[in-house]
Amino acid sequence: MTRRSIEERLAQLEAQRKTLQARLGKQERARDTRRKVLLGALVLNRLEKSDDGEFSKRLGDWLRRELPGFLTRDDDKLLFSDILEIGKQDV
Repeated sequence: MTRRSIEERLAQLEAQRKTLQARLGKQERARDTRRKVLLGALVLNRLEKSDDGEFSKRLGDWLRRELPGFLTRDDDKLLFSDILEIGKQDV
């Protein structure tokens, strides 16, 4: 049985490290996306079904103030046209 050189073993370990690092990055992105989706679902739920009308009004007002500066793409603005109270001609 031939022994691999130290350089070959280090190269193999480095390749394994890169693979694991990529897998970790993918897991972190998936977790971040899930958090955003859940937070967005909570906000939309509070807007639609909150028993506290004053809270829903304040939340809607805040979103109408903040979203236009946060959303940069017209397609994204259209996704929130119900909240922003805009039509296609406004985008």
